[in-house]
Amino acid sequence: MHNRFENIWKYLIVAFFAVIMNVYPQQEKNEQPVKVACIGNSITSGSKNKQDVAYPAFLGKLLGKSYDVVNFGVSGRTLLRNGDYPYWKEKTFQEAIDFNPDIVIIKLGTNDSKPQNWKYKDEFEKDYADLISVFKGLKSNPKIYICKPVPAFRINFNINDSVIVNEIIPKIENIGKENNVELLDLYTPFINEGRVFPDGIHPDPEGAEMLAKEIYKAIIK
Repeated sequence: MHNRFENIWKYLIVAFFAVIMNVYPQQEKNEQPVKVACIGNSITSGSKNKQDVAYPAFLGKLLGKSYDVVNFGVSGRTLLRNGDYPYWKEKTFQEAIDFNPDIVIIKLGTNDSKPQNWKYKDEFEKDYADLISVFKGLKSNPKIYICKPVPAFRINFNINDSVIVNEIIPKIENIGKENNVELLDLYTPFINEGRVFPDGIHPDPEGAEMLAKEIYKAIIK
């Protein structure tokens, strides 16, 4: 009788572990990574052959395998619909929508500071609100972060830091409040970091990694 019960218990233990081993791998297999869409200009996209050292690549490494971070940046693009190269008209914008992200990071505004673009400044807040609305309308109901642009350390490519800090950033702050989205300050942490912006506008790999760390802290907060 003792041996019979001992055998039953052995059978139950083996069966229990068999179930556990089958259930948990299946759960892991069905678990989908958190999808992160990085929207922006060349500061996001990096150069054509160097996306591996743009901030989304570093962000992906920091977040790990449970996140799928995709770079949807396009060089030279504006938030303004009437800007010289609006992000709105890019196929990359539609690709970002189709990605159906769980998290959206929007870092636009630097190219809007150019004189030919900022003449449409009165349209900036509405255009930004409309962009946010597009992503809010997705089935994934993503968490949205809008970013203050990094400093422009000298006037280059007609980008003007005075316009960024005195006009664009206050508008972005207001947009964050009005649209109930997270505001991420990428200006203040870089005020004294001109060394990692060789041309005064674009971060080098060290600067891109620093950007990624700031965004990473916000996401895991």
